[in-house]
Amino acid sequence: MASTIVVPFIIYCIIYYAPIIRNAPFKAKEFVSLEYKWGAGDQLENSYNSATGEYKYLNDKDSLVTKHVMLNERDKKFLDSNADVQGFWNLPDVVANSAEDLKNSKAPRFFMKFNYQKKSKEVTYLADFSGNPKMKDAAAQMQKIIEQTINDREEKERN
Repeated sequence: MASTIVVPFIIYCIIYYAPIIRNAPFKAKEFVSLEYKWGAGDQLENSYNSATGEYKYLNDKDSLVTKHVMLNERDKKFLDSNADVQGFWNLPDVVANSAEDLKNSKAPRFFMKFNYQKKSKEVTYLADFSGNPKMKDAAAQMQKIIEQTINDREEKERN
């Protein structure tokens, strides 16, 4: 009698959850690198690549500063776990008001790409996005976390 309830339930769980588990988002142990670029409009002259440690940015005198800043394993785990918390994997590839806005906006633009062994996720976020508040908050918070992590690592390496 119980098998008429239990067996269909188990079959349902296998059918429903198997694709979710198989396509599970990005696994922390497979994290390879982070690419982060930012700038005004479509000029992304500032960049960071965790694979090479290359960190380039324009300072307050519009001079290009190039540094070598390597994230450690703790930093990488922190970024990966925050991407999970912020729902980064569920964001669309472009968080902008429209395709036209993507071409013409002079607002700050941020490109974030998490590279894993088998796949990657990238998001381009325009700061003037006025759509879904949860989407905007997730993209903005992830951008701030990435920026703060890089800046903290740079500060620690300087001292």
